[in-house]
Amino acid sequence: MKTRHLHEGIAYAVLSYMIWGFTPIYWKLLQHVTAAEILAQRICWSFVFMLAVLYVGGKASAFVTFLKCLPRQEKSCGALFLAAVLISANWGIFMWAVLNGKIIEASLGQYITPLVSMLVGVVALKERPSRSEALAFCLAGSGVLILTLHYGAIPWLALSLAFSFAFYGLVKKTLQTDSSIGLALETLTLAPLALLYLYHLSLQAPLQFNDSFANAALLAGSGVVTALPLLLFTKSAKTVSLSQLGILQYISPTLSLVSGIFLYQETVSAVHWLAFFFIWSALALHACSSLLQQQRRAA
Repeated sequence: MKTRHLHEGIAYAVLSYMIWGFTPIYWKLLQHVTAAEILAQRICWSFVFMLAVLYVGGKASAFVTFLKCLPRQEKSCGALFLAAVLISANWGIFMWAVLNGKIIEASLGQYITPLVSMLVGVVALKERPSRSEALAFCLAGSGVLILTLHYGAIPWLALSLAFSFAFYGLVKKTLQTDSSIGLALETLTLAPLALLYLYHLSLQAPLQFNDSFANAALLAGSGVVTALPLLLFTKSAKTVSLSQLGILQYISPTLSLVSGIFLYQETVSAVHWLAFFFIWSALALHACSSLLQQQRRAA
């Protein structure tokens, strides 16, 4: 029974990372729509989808109860708002990157996210990295430095993606809520602002949501594309170890990188490959270290 649950958890994790990896293709279908409208629509439809998930899962009453208690929990309110801002910023940056032909740089940000999370844990939570983890961070830092020297500027897009998701994970550690209820609350926090922004846009010109049935369907479906992989990931985390999840998560940036190169013909220079070599070396070292630690604990 335990083995079956583990296999199911791995399947959920692989599916969630595959959805994340193929999302650039989805956003490319909406490249004629502004990134700002996509983000606003995405937040609103994610909230609608999460309400449906809560209702089907029988958690609607628990969600309402939590909402009633929330005004008396100032720290939780602040943490929820911060988590919502960070994850929406991550969504917006990634979509902007895809729509502007920067999928490869976005995949770089996804590759370095776990290492940035490790750095955030060291600084914010006073966690002590092992020697292999410290070496992995130095290798990844070398890759980022190579790109910085090549561009003549810091790769802000990749670093913004990595740091926004790393800090989102940090904030989520402070929230003791059910995963689906937490995600519903995060989208609810920003949904009113998103609706106001859409209303503002509609006063200036008709929303692109109304241009065609295809636009409406894709923008409405963005809620599913956004929330479903997060729910699958949360479900997998209950049975799959963090070290295994850490290895599986590189499915997502790898698929994004492949789509950027082969589907959208984004240019990859020799400098890019050199930087990715350092980052992949760091990831391999980090993954091997995690597996060894897991085996020692099991022994």
